[in-house]
Amino acid sequence: MKEKIHPKYVDCTIMCACGNVIHTRSTKPSINVEICSNCHPFFTGKQKYVDSEKRVDKFLKKYGKKI
Repeated sequence: MKEKIHPKYVDCTIMCACGNVIHTRSTKPSINVEICSNCHPFFTGKQKYVDSEKRVDKFLKKYGKKI
């Protein structure tokens, strides 16, 4: 490998807007993010599906299980 062409790899602190702090290593010493895995709706299970054009209802009506 060539000398003096690679960036420095240092300890990094990633801080989320929700207050979560993650320690890792990166080429930047600190990173600020707006959303992380602790507050993202997909990972927390609080995700809501918005069906504004009624496509899901139309699909379920046509192909859904009959109860």
